[in-house]
Amino acid sequence: MKRELQETQKAELKKHDELPREPFTETDMLLMWNKFAQRLSDTGQKIMATYMQINDPVLDKDGVTIRLELPNEGSKVDFDNNKIELLGYLRGKLHNHDIVIETHVNEVASTRHAFTPQEKFEKLKALNPTIELLRKAFDLDI
Repeated sequence: MKRELQETQKAELKKHDELPREPFTETDMLLMWNKFAQRLSDTGQKIMATYMQINDPVLDKDGVTIRLELPNEGSKVDFDNNKIELLGYLRGKLHNHDIVIETHVNEVASTRHAFTPQEKFEKLKALNPTIELLRKAFDLDI
């Protein structure tokens, strides 16, 4: 029994060593990435497709690590839980089974929404400073 297990493990290692490891460009990766995102969108998996299209992924210098920046921790967890199918697709289409996808959160990139009247006014004032003149001219409260 132990011998069979060892033989099976050796066979698995050999199979992994025989998997293709062809180099690919960032352009090739982006093309396949966008095709997969479109396929997800077409099949109704819009959340994952949206995560994939928030930012363009970047191919690391090592040639196999794909980095994706997401706006918050929730989207990172959701993406990481659903990236297995994407990883298999990219490994197959790009003929490289060493590909890994790393996600990073950039909270600064996410936009903050204005909820209170004061925050809404400040946001409008940032877009158009003359709104302050209107507020003063008509003696308006915020």
